[in-house]
Amino acid sequence: MQQVLSQRVLALSESETLKMARMARELRAQGHDVISLSLGEPDFDTPDHIKDAAYEALKDGYTKYTPVAGLPELNKAISEKFKRDNNLDYRPEQIVVSNGAKQTVYNLCQALLNPGDEAILFAPYWVSYIEIVKMAEATPVCVYAGVENDFKPTPEQLEQAITPKTKFVIFSSPCNPTGTVFTREELQAYADVIAKHDNVYIISDEIYEYINFTHEHVSIGSFPNVKDRTVTINGFAKGFSMTGWRLGYMGAPKFIADACAKIQGQVTSGASSFGQKAAAVALMSSLEPTQKMREAFRERRDIVLNMLEEIPGIKTNLPDGAFYIFPDISAFFGKSDGQTTINNADDFCDYVMSSAYVGLVSGSAFGDPNCFRLSYAASEEQLREAVRRMKDVLSRLK
Repeated sequence: MQQVLSQRVLALSESETLKMARMARELRAQGHDVISLSLGEPDFDTPDHIKDAAYEALKDGYTKYTPVAGLPELNKAISEKFKRDNNLDYRPEQIVVSNGAKQTVYNLCQALLNPGDEAILFAPYWVSYIEIVKMAEATPVCVYAGVENDFKPTPEQLEQAITPKTKFVIFSSPCNPTGTVFTREELQAYADVIAKHDNVYIISDEIYEYINFTHEHVSIGSFPNVKDRTVTINGFAKGFSMTGWRLGYMGAPKFIADACAKIQGQVTSGASSFGQKAAAVALMSSLEPTQKMREAFRERRDIVLNMLEEIPGIKTNLPDGAFYIFPDISAFFGKSDGQTTINNADDFCDYVMSSAYVGLVSGSAFGDPNCFRLSYAASEEQLREAVRRMKDVLSRLK
């Protein structure tokens, strides 16, 4: 069977987040009470006014194909949102709507990367960045920063990673998996480095924009010295709890937008018509439901952080956005409960899953083998119980 499959798929790693979700389902089927904190999915429902807009669009007959790059009214709404919220000047013809922000990343890598090109990833990174870069037959180059630096690489690290083969730099802010939010000053410093290299582009993934606990979200594309070389990605999954709607978008230089639309036209064509109608309503309506969701996430973050700080050996920082905590657990490496020895973050997560029935994701999937990712997109009751169980089983490790 292996001989039938392409080298591309054989080299592709399984998504660690989806793997842990599968393990959780299997353990539940065996009768175990599993608390899964592995998936990056808000536990809130999509706001009613957005669902109502989709229902009205269905009744009005919006059930046909759309333009590949998106419905004109949605692209116009996205253009206005970029200007209103981000000080970005992307015209509607520079917008491409896709079947989720993940497809946007895929389109970009296929449009920009050739075999032998290099793509710089800030590590820890979102799991799919590195695999999508590899599928484009390019080389991922990781620029790493640990928990002691709030997972923020220095401008000097970025400068040292750029070579004549570098095509773009990709990062997220707020960040998946760390919750890191880059400040205006930090982003300006990165922009100043990249501006010196004429052929290097920026891909800024801002899908967690509305789940930001600081007082300011800054888009790196708003800085004049990199404005014309920045692609800004966003979507509806996180800020509007629309994960299953599969709607993402980007603003890009026109030639890049055209290239991505060309690829998408051969792969999936446009996103769902009635979903796009509802998405336009989401962008132009009150953000009050989103703001309430953000405050609930902030409260959950504080609860989980306070409880994790009571577990010896777990080192955390203060994540300023998204709904993840990314603790360093290297202090547990080499410890054992008499049956299981923890050698790395993979062992740690497997131990917690099999002993406490709590699903986490190993940091190795995100480029940091010393950490794990915990999603606090779950109820307060589940979070308290999950950390209580973790504290209990980790106390057995000596």
